[in-house]
Amino acid sequence: MEPQADIALIGLAVMGQNLILNMNDHGFTVVAYNRTVEKVDHFLANEAKGTKVIGAHSIEEMVSKLKKPRRVMMLVKAGKPVDEFIEQLVPHLEQGDIIIDGGNSLFEDTNRRVKYCESKGLLFIGTGVSGGEEGARHGPSIMPGGSPAAWPHVKNIFQGVAAKVEDGSPCCDWVGEGGAGHYVKMVHNGIEYGDMQLICEAYNILKNGLGMSAQEMHEVFAEWNKGELDSYLIEITRDILAFKDTDGSPLVDKILDTAGQKGTGKWTVQNSAELGIPITLIAEAVYSRCVSALKDERVKAARKLKGPKPTLSVAKNAAKKKQFIADIRDALYASKIISYAQGYMLMRAAAADQKWNLNYGGIALMWRGGCIIRSRFLGKIKEAYDNNPKLMNLLLDDYFRGEIKRCQKGWRNVVAAAAKKGIPAPAFSTALNFYDQYRTAVLPANLLQAQRDYFGAHTYERTDKPRGEFFHTNWTGRGGTTSSSTYNV
Repeated sequence: MEPQADIALIGLAVMGQNLILNMNDHGFTVVAYNRTVEKVDHFLANEAKGTKVIGAHSIEEMVSKLKKPRRVMMLVKAGKPVDEFIEQLVPHLEQGDIIIDGGNSLFEDTNRRVKYCESKGLLFIGTGVSGGEEGARHGPSIMPGGSPAAWPHVKNIFQGVAAKVEDGSPCCDWVGEGGAGHYVKMVHNGIEYGDMQLICEAYNILKNGLGMSAQEMHEVFAEWNKGELDSYLIEITRDILAFKDTDGSPLVDKILDTAGQKGTGKWTVQNSAELGIPITLIAEAVYSRCVSALKDERVKAARKLKGPKPTLSVAKNAAKKKQFIADIRDALYASKIISYAQGYMLMRAAAADQKWNLNYGGIALMWRGGCIIRSRFLGKIKEAYDNNPKLMNLLLDDYFRGEIKRCQKGWRNVVAAAAKKGIPAPAFSTALNFYDQYRTAVLPANLLQAQRDYFGAHTYERTDKPRGEFFHTNWTGRGGTTSSSTYNV
């Protein structure tokens, strides 16, 4: 029988099933395979009933049903399972066939897999897929990278099933060679951590600082979602705050305050340290989840460690309360700008390090729809990079500079009030601190370099000498003239 399938997909968890059904809706014939083959039969008899989806009970059978060049996509757990499936696939594929990893793989693993598959005459794509279950079913954001020669063979499928923005543009385009696609997805997830933490801090100040009920906060988030904060995460926060448990009380109040994480936020922070890029807000978001996990310790500490009561005085005055809620909105928006500016700083550094040619405006478009961080705000980022593809930092764009200026008073007011009342706001605070550091021409690192030279002979540069000349001082009269070697992250 002549092969009839356009693509195969391995992995029938909810993301895999939904992406297969999405592909089917767009006219593509898909072969479904799962290591536990009973899942294939169950999927065909239930969720995929009445579709053109084909089942396979072995790798060999799956490959035999594919048109050439064969396209095999995996949506399996990152790490060892991906490598295991690659090894199973290689003997059954021919030169020019394409293996696609659609999981949350570490970009360095994708770099390695691209080289390995190309050494076997195969092409490899590592692609970020964002949007959760709903996105996979109805249109995710897709961020492919890897072997450039593979892109023309998957472009119509990926762009066909991806989310679309208002003008019909797909939230999918080629990102770059090697692990570029998975890298951009990693940064997306890091920014997602930051967005979620900022929203949680706003919620915490509204709840504990202003004493607002879940219903009142629902109304605030509903209003915020009509303005510049319009986004998927603000939208679902609005809905969560209105959701009632079976007894009629807000369900959110009954959820234990310990947050989990799958590792992509941690990878983002680790890589930023390696590249020397200060993504301070994402780091605080990752560490805030770590602090939340110390639930038992925090309960004990709360009995012994005292601080001010969190209630804000403005809560008692309707007009002042309304203004402070507007200040929280401004703090959230300004901090969000900082987070994305830092994320783009990281991608720019990684592009230089890995020799990728990233399209920063295109990345904003890919994130504009389908993904978890999708928002109106991303359209402004695309405009910024369309206007100036070599923009050094989002904060230097006219629009974002103006927005920070507009929000700054409220932002500072919220951070100060939270500090005075002992309400933790690490992401709001670190965003403001980064902004103040970044706009400061002279930081106290001159003293730090003097300290390093004093105790370790690490040398320093002078303001009255050209950059790149290093000096060492015998600070005590007892040291020698020999200096340590210099190095930078």
